[in-house]
Amino acid sequence: MAETENRLDEQEAEQVRPIRPPDLNQESDRSATRLELFFDLAFVLFVARCADLLAKDETWHGGAVFAAVLTAGWWAWASTTLYANRFDTDDAVFRVLTLTGMAGVVAMAAAVQGIAGDAGRWFALGYVAVRLALIVGYLRAWRHLPRARATIRPYLWGHVAGAALWLASIAVPTPARYALWAAGVLLDLVGPTVAARLRDAVPLHMEHLPERFGLFVILVLGESVAATVTGLHDGDWKPGVALSAAPAFVVAAALWWIYFDLSGGAAKRRLLEEDREHTRQGVHDFYVYAHLPLAVSLAAVAVGLEHAVLHGADDHLTPGTRWVLAIGTAGYLLSSAVMQAGLGRRVRGAVLWPGLGVPLVLVVAVLDLAPATTLGLLTAILVAGVVTGFLLHRSGEVRTAEV
Repeated sequence: MAETENRLDEQEAEQVRPIRPPDLNQESDRSATRLELFFDLAFVLFVARCADLLAKDETWHGGAVFAAVLTAGWWAWASTTLYANRFDTDDAVFRVLTLTGMAGVVAMAAAVQGIAGDAGRWFALGYVAVRLALIVGYLRAWRHLPRARATIRPYLWGHVAGAALWLASIAVPTPARYALWAAGVLLDLVGPTVAARLRDAVPLHMEHLPERFGLFVILVLGESVAATVTGLHDGDWKPGVALSAAPAFVVAAALWWIYFDLSGGAAKRRLLEEDREHTRQGVHDFYVYAHLPLAVSLAAVAVGLEHAVLHGADDHLTPGTRWVLAIGTAGYLLSSAVMQAGLGRRVRGAVLWPGLGVPLVLVVAVLDLAPATTLGLLTAILVAGVVTGFLLHRSGEVRTAEV
């Protein structure tokens, strides 16, 4: 009894030390920390600024710029999450590094609107700050955890190469600067894929991973709720605006339901199964990368919803708004279907829903209808999909775990 108490005292003393060496988290209880939630606040601002880019230019060019910028920010968030998943000890050094990365994201968010001009250099410096914080963190883990070095190596190489290209881009004019950014992100993305396929790879914490990505989905879904509020406010509560706001909110709620009751739940079940069976090779990186198009699509939906509500009193929506809303929703459904089929291992169920929703949503974009009618049709499709998903779940076509 005395030995147990002494051991507990030693563990408590270790936990209150301000500076502790990194340790592996895969065997401990792991959930999102207050620091991670604080870190996410910077990405709320970043996603909102990216949405503003698309809102000002609802063309194919504007959509491409929006998707590219959001991809860079999403990877900054995802790569930081992957590090924290394995090595978060919540000591003073880890907190300073995380807050340094957060400051980099704040700089990126502030520079988004002027990314084509001089502010693009600040955007690049913000991204480099996130990379440098991760590089220092991985070097620290390399020093204290020799058994994790094989896993750390590809991450380090990717982050160093990516940071170098982004830093070099500061001296390069546009559009060549964008090519360096793209190359830097692509090099960076290689690290997790290589590490996941190593025979002696240190596994990720499979309870923490879906929780963090689920929180990011909620973060981006929040933009759709905010879009409904903004549309109502800026539209002065006109009858047509209020009539459009109701289905817009239902759209956001249905998208939330689809992820957490179907695709995200099916993916989490697979992650937990692979974790128990120790056959995790290649599963978690598919899970991670599948969230990129899902997040980009959700942010586009928010832009479409805001404009649809704002112009609810008009006779019809502009083609740009219709297609942003439809392509965003279809992209979200397609990404969810791929995740559900690939990780849930129930292809038929994923094709029935959300897969079937993709062509139906795109048809809505072709119809030149009043905003409330357009949103009403979209709502009907998504609500029918939620019901279909419930029936698929009951029949066993979709197997999920709570997210």
